[in-house]
Amino acid sequence: MIDITHKINTLRIATAQAIVKVSKKETIEAIQNGTVPKGDVFEMSKAAGLLGVKKTPELLPDCHPMPIENTKVEYEINGLEITVLVTVKTIYKTGVEVEAMHGASIVALNMYDMLKPIDKGIEISTIKLLKKKGGKSDWKDKFRKDLRAAVIVCSDTISAGQKEDKAGKAIISKLEDCDVKAEEYIIIPDEKEEIQAKANHFVDQGFDLVIYTGGTGLSKRDVTPESLHPLLDREIPGIAEAARNYGQNRMPYAMLSRSLAGVKNGTLILALPGSTGGATESMDALFPFVLHIFRILVGARHDN
Repeated sequence: MIDITHKINTLRIATAQAIVKVSKKETIEAIQNGTVPKGDVFEMSKAAGLLGVKKTPELLPDCHPMPIENTKVEYEINGLEITVLVTVKTIYKTGVEVEAMHGASIVALNMYDMLKPIDKGIEISTIKLLKKKGGKSDWKDKFRKDLRAAVIVCSDTISAGQKEDKAGKAIISKLEDCDVKAEEYIIIPDEKEEIQAKANHFVDQGFDLVIYTGGTGLSKRDVTPESLHPLLDREIPGIAEAARNYGQNRMPYAMLSRSLAGVKNGTLILALPGSTGGATESMDALFPFVLHIFRILVGARHDN
């Protein structure tokens, strides 16, 4: 199965259809009047569809087991055609399109099985996904494509050439995935004055996003949050909380991170962990969703 451990839980909804076409109007009448020998076609088929949705990962090897939190089965009769509609909801890391399509298929097959004694000309057709909602694809195209970003690596050892930067490059890669251009990439030591100077510089240059990686730990030289906090017009605690929560679900030390987020003069400033894993997980937790801030920050930038 595809690795989905990096994804976040969101509300996922999918609706699929199947069409059952009978060959005579007496079949429709028997369904409506409840005179089909095998029983109530709609209710029995609904029950089969519910089981089909739940058992999807048992039959399709690449489907992930997931909590199915709601399934709705509906029927629409149009002449000799019965349209089956199956809607599935979950709050999880991956979508429920296949579950909805499988459920619709099973409903249609059960209807065929129940109706075949009275109608030999039944056809099943047009099993397809009608709509889906949730996940990164719903959000990606809603964000601006002209955002300018700067990535700043805070590390004494990396700035001294004693170690290679990987965290900053991982952040840049994630930004590119979100159609955000990292125009600047610099490495500086863990010095308060330099950290503040870079933030002020990029804010003055009109950058939309400034991301620091490193200096959010607990050693004496880790001063990134203390350096940035006095510069912020407003702190946004929920951003750092989301990153820590995401990390905590993957390793037990994420609670020790002192990540910080806030805005200064319309520029979003983030301070993320300096480890490659911590930086990558923070980016996975926050992007692209955090980019919504640039829709609500309209007009926030002002002249100094």
